[in-house]
Parts: sequence; structure tokens; C-alpha cells
Amino acid sequence: MVQHKSVLLEEAVKQLHIKPNGIYVDATTGGGGHSSEILKRLSNGHLYCFDQDEYAYKRSKECLDSIGKSYTFIHSNFIHLKNELLKLGVSKIDGILYDLGVSSFQLDMKERGFSYKQDAYLDMRMNPSQLLTAYEIVNTYSYEELVKIFYQYGEEPFSKSIARQIEKERMDKPIRTTLELVEVIKRSLPQKVLKQKGHPAKQVFQALRIAVNDELRAFEDSIQQALKLLNSDGYAVVITFHSLEDRICKSIFKNASTPHNIEGLPIMLEEEAPFELITHKPIVPNVEEIEENNRAHSAKMRVIRKR
Repeated sequence: MVQHKSVLLEEAVKQLHIKPNGIYVDATTGGGGHSSEILKRLSNGHLYCFDQDEYAYKRSKECLDSIGKSYTFIHSNFIHLKNELLKLGVSKIDGILYDLGVSSFQLDMKERGFSYKQDAYLDMRMNPSQLLTAYEIVNTYSYEELVKIFYQYGEEPFSKSIARQIEKERMDKPIRTTLELVEVIKRSLPQKVLKQKGHPAKQVFQALRIAVNDELRAFEDSIQQALKLLNSDGYAVVITFHSLEDRICKSIFKNASTPHNIEGLPIMLEEEAPFELITHKPIVPNVEEIEENNRAHSAKMRVIRKR
């Protein structure tokens, strides 16, 4: 079985300031690492576990059931956070955790098509029941759409040449697998870039994954819902793995923790903002964690508290 190591595990759970009788949400349950630690700290409280990946439910259920039954798994994208909780009679929560990005088992199960190191059908769906796949984007989207995806979501400096090469290659036959796409990307890049450290397909694969799963819009919508659901003295903890997610989180947290003038008044009222920013600089993994789990190297954690 593929193992998954939760990043910033102890620090994230610590920052939630868990109350034994509180109501908590793990918006990205994955393998259940963070959920397990939250559940251990609850007595009369309850944990709601979101994940759109059916495999995540099977994985997390094994470890959560061994700890206790005070949890409910919600098989849904966290963009439906408010509505799914309301269905269960939950209108307020004491804390929520987001561990964004891809779970280790999604990367390591080659049939999921997330990895540029293993050959598989171009899939990349976090929810295997959705229709849109990376195959469809690569083989049917226009040159302009591909450039936009690669540049905006992957910050890929050679977006245009890669998109042009994809357009050329797919005229002969569809680009069907991950390694076929890797070869197309390599043919699009100058030799000096190919000789640099790091995999040449990393940014394009990141961009495709974000586009397939509409990750940035879903996160922005969901975290806004989460802040409205928080009780007083409730915490939102967010772990991001690339600059786009972190930028969204930083902006939303800054706005929520900044007092705003009432329209029409000539001066700023000396009132507290509804939220307190706990992390003015993001918390990052220490050297030991990065050495143990290389996937932690780009992680950043931000925390906010409802006053």
C-alpha cells in the first residue's frame, strides 16, 4: 500500500487549538493523517472529513475507525463546504484545516496519471467520476487556451513553445500518456533548460492538474465559506504547496484581518477586524521534515483566528 506522510502534521493540529467538544473540518482528508490527530483530541466533539476522492475515503476510514467514531466522511469537493455541512445540521465550526495539493497516493498510483515519472493515461482527476481529464485538455484545447493554462497555473516561461509543439504533435496522433507528453515538452525546450536541475515537465503537469480540478477557484470559494462558518475563537489553518495557492490565502487572510472604513465616513473607525492574523509570515517545515519527506520542501502554512 502506498504510504502518505502528512506535512506539518503536529504544527497544523497545534494551530487548530482543538477543544475536546468542538466541531472541526478536515477539508482535504487524503490518507487521514491530519484527521487522525484531530480525532484523537476530541471527546464530545465531532470531525467532518471532506474528500472528493473515493480512494481517500477507503484509506482514511481504516485509520480513523481505529481511533473513534466521532467523525463523518463527506464525499465531496470542499467547494460545497457550507451546503454539505448544512445538510447535516452544522452551521458553525470551531476550526478547519486545508492541506492543499496532491496526496502521495495520488502521485504514486501511476494509473491516476498525475506523475511525470511514470507512464499512464493522461488523467489527473482528483474525483475519478468527473468528465474532464488532462487528455481532453491536451488534445482538444486551443493553442491560446493551453498557453494561458501553462503560464497562469504553472508559471511556465516556455508556455508558448510547449503549446505550439503540442498543437503540432496532436495533428498526427493524440498525446495519450504522461510520458508521451513529457517527450513533447522536452522537444519544446532549449538544451540549456533541459540541462538545468529539476524535471522539465513539472510546471506543465502542475498547471494541467490545477486546470483539470479547477483547484484555485475551488479553494478561494471554499476558504471564504469557511471564514463565515467559524465560531468566535475558531481557527482556519491552510497548508499550500505553490505560490498561486499561497497568494490567494495570503490575500484573503490579510483582507479579513484588516479593519475597513465604512463607506461615506471620512476617517477610519478604530474597530478591530473580525479576524486576527496569527501568522504574519508562513510557517514552513524544518530541515528534518524536509529530509524525511521531500514533498514538504515547498509547504507554507498560514493561520487565522475568528475574534
